Amino acid sequence: MTKQHIHIGIEDENKGLDRFVDAWHKAEKPGVAQPEVHLNFEDLSMLLSVLSPKRIELLKSLRQKGPMSVRGLAKEVCRDYKNVHTDVNTLENAGLIERTEDDMLAAPWDVIDAHVQLVA
Repeated sequence: MTKQHIHIGIEDENKGLDRFVDAWHKAEKPGVAQPEVHLNFEDLSMLLSVLSPKRIELLKSLRQKGPMSVRGLAKEVCRDYKNVHTDVNTLENAGLIERTEDDMLAAPWDVIDAHVQLVA
């Protein structure tokens, strides 16, 4: 069983477009290649505003305990419901949290691989 893996980093739109074109060409070739999932931000401050330590804690709890409601997640991490709800919305919009068929929260990623390049 392969792990669900997402690459997170900082990348300008041209580099992202080049990577997309490369992936397109690979997909046209025979054989099934394992798809790569990338989530890129334009700068470090934007990445850190989405992937804060508290939000990483939510992702870890969901991954370890399995799908649960916002209220259950807030209780699990001993945080205020409203703040967890706000964080969940941010993570959902970024594609880091998904809803199950019964509207529970789930973290689909086994590995979040974050890269920050300090020198261009």
